[in-house]
Amino acid sequence: MTKAAKTDAPRGWPLAPGTVRAVLNGHGILGLAFAALIYLVCLTGTLAVFAGDIARWEAPGAPVANQFAPGALDRAVRAAQTGGPAQATLYLTLPSPAQDGARILAYTPTEHHDWAIARDGTLTEQHTPFSEFLIDLHIALHLPRTWGAMLVGLTGVALLSVLISGILAHPRVFKDAFSLRRGGARRLQEADLHNRLGTWALPFHVTIALTGAILGLTTLIVGVLAMLLYGGNTARVYGFFFEPPPAANAAAQPLPALAPLLLDARRRSDGAAPQQLMIERAGRADARIAITSRRDRLLVPQDTTVFDARGRMVTDRHPADLPAGVTLLGGIGQLHFGWFGGLPVRLLYGLLGLALCLVTSSGVTIWLARRRDRGRAVPLWERLWTAVAWGQPVALALTAAAALALPTFGDTLIWLWLALTLALLLAAGLSRQFGAAAGSIRARQAVGGTLLGVALFYLFVRPVDLSGLGVEAALLLGAALLLRRPATPRIA
Repeated sequence: MTKAAKTDAPRGWPLAPGTVRAVLNGHGILGLAFAALIYLVCLTGTLAVFAGDIARWEAPGAPVANQFAPGALDRAVRAAQTGGPAQATLYLTLPSPAQDGARILAYTPTEHHDWAIARDGTLTEQHTPFSEFLIDLHIALHLPRTWGAMLVGLTGVALLSVLISGILAHPRVFKDAFSLRRGGARRLQEADLHNRLGTWALPFHVTIALTGAILGLTTLIVGVLAMLLYGGNTARVYGFFFEPPPAANAAAQPLPALAPLLLDARRRSDGAAPQQLMIERAGRADARIAITSRRDRLLVPQDTTVFDARGRMVTDRHPADLPAGVTLLGGIGQLHFGWFGGLPVRLLYGLLGLALCLVTSSGVTIWLARRRDRGRAVPLWERLWTAVAWGQPVALALTAAAALALPTFGDTLIWLWLALTLALLLAAGLSRQFGAAAGSIRARQAVGGTLLGVALFYLFVRPVDLSGLGVEAALLLGAALLLRRPATPRIA
């Protein structure tokens, strides 16, 4: 939060006025150092909440089946074995109240294929390069997964630090939580909005930052725990979450029928609905089929039944069998991405995620405006920040358009996005048309025009289908809001 801290802190505030000033300065420096990265991670994370919706927008003709003919899932698995990479792990996701349709993913670290499953078990391969690009950009910035995830995790730590320092630097932030100044200086109104969005949604912001930090730093956390508890043996730590693999046996062995296994898993879990099957080493005698089921009113699936290649139960774990820590850690991903509860939860996460993006963006903008008011303006920084805050939606929208036009060129999207980002930064750095309030108005109009263009372009390259209407409506609504004529110039 950037509303100027009063040096006469309220009685009872734990920090002295001088300390408040020092924390405020540290808050500004820390926020600026990671602002661009924090903003990118927050923006892509907000969009990643709707990754499934975006995937259906990219591939609107995919079958959506909630009921299947006898033997359909077995046929789908055999087809995925044949059409996917050798020795791939198969992930079969079943329909649920939160997500219609069934999909199967054949995954190896170097290659993967994704299909939608029709009622009779036939597969339709899905080309959804933009949603995949978006998730990877958010999770690991398209860097090598370990290092990229660690950098994103450190970004979560930085965001958490900024949130905490912002609260400490503003002793009256909770007292003023419901006051908005109207009719005064525009910068003060923007500062109030920044502080209110930061305060009202603080539990969400802290939750996202904390869970993101834990997810990103998992490798580091596991390494530290292994060093402290097991002499560096990370397998002991991972053993709390994953079953040890069986003895290797590459002899050919067809998979058992899935329907009896699903019925058995449901019976063992008191009627919990199977949600996902993970099939490892399919076609071998050492295959394993893990069925994960979800119970009502539980955030995380906690029932897992594992079968061997002959259909015999190997492991059976249920909520009462799990330590509290394992259950808690299992919910971090769901809580971070909002992939539970269906569309209402996704919409709530989307709105709160946009609020976090606004808090991040406006914090830097107000800090730069304050420098200008004090005679220490940095016009280049102002223009570059405009290119970051408004340029990233443009770059991502144009990347989405390219993915629609060339869906089989997904591997090149990162380079297109990077080129667009650098071009926008260069243009903003060289041009004097994108500084201060007037530049933000032009940039906002550019974003609105780009969103409108992508929505219209979609109608020419994809058939109109109900599965894509949600994203189309969001693009048109965003364009309408951004292209409307503002009553007065804004600073962010």
